[in-house]
Amino acid sequence: MKMNEQILSIMETNGRISLEELAERVGEPQEKVAAAIDEMEKDNVICGYHTLINWDKTEEEKVIALIEVKVTPQREMGFDTIAQRIYQYPEVRACYLMSGGFDFTVIIEAKTMRAVAMFVAEKLAPIDSVISTATHFILKKYKDHGTVLCDEPRDERMMVNP
Repeated sequence: MKMNEQILSIMETNGRISLEELAERVGEPQEKVAAAIDEMEKDNVICGYHTLINWDKTEEEKVIALIEVKVTPQREMGFDTIAQRIYQYPEVRACYLMSGGFDFTVIIEAKTMRAVAMFVAEKLAPIDSVISTATHFILKKYKDHGTVLCDEPRDERMMVNP
């Protein structure tokens, strides 16, 4: 595996790793690893650094919805232009072009289910190219970005003594 791919693989699972430890794990000098990271940031390979938070363990109420969107691309306005109109909204956490029965998956975050409904009705559906939407609410996250969020299941079997 090339050095950059090693760096990315390690950083993807631990964005807080120190440069010293990262260089040690990759087997390269810190200066070389730092230069590689800087270059990957400039090239938009590394697009940001995020903290994964299990909001279910806080007092904060959030509603997360996954919206399937079917569109008809207009002449000289491909999927990229439609995606740009969708992802500009601050509620949108992710926007993906899909294969299959619909064109985009849009993940949004709002305070209430009503706010999600208003987003769809007032912002998403009125876009000229949008044909239809189907909204799904995320009820519980078990694993996100490769990290298990729920407590490990307990063994609830009764102990039997011989």
